[in-house]
Amino acid sequence: MNEYYTDGSCEPNPGAGGFAVILNGEPVALGGENPSTNIRMEGQALLAAIKHGTEAGAEYKIYTDSEFWLNVLTKWAPVWEKNNWHKRGGIKNLELVRELYDLYKTAKPELKWTRGHVGTAGNESADAWANKARLGARM
Repeated sequence: MNEYYTDGSCEPNPGAGGFAVILNGEPVALGGENPSTNIRMEGQALLAAIKHGTEAGAEYKIYTDSEFWLNVLTKWAPVWEKNNWHKRGGIKNLELVRELYDLYKTAKPELKWTRGHVGTAGNESADAWANKARLGARM
């Protein structure tokens, strides 16, 4: 089973953003936007991981330190979808939420939360590469 680690970075927040997807200790996807936000970059990292995992054709799981995006995909988006993508106060990054949720429903990856910045090798690598991506590193 392939195990992906994802992370996003933004400095300042909002500002220049980057994201990374790590597989077997190596980056397989790097990207970024300017301007962006940390939340948006975390979502872009998950999107890139699901796309990579699906294309690889093997079973996979994705580790993320973003509780926000785990909640979006597993709890909130199903409700928002039933409500025709409306919620009081609106849904930020709606186009990203919808694209990511549609892909998540089809691909059905196993998502796992990992605490950030506690020495987990995959998470630390994803963090380091997300910062490099924020500064312009690309694959």
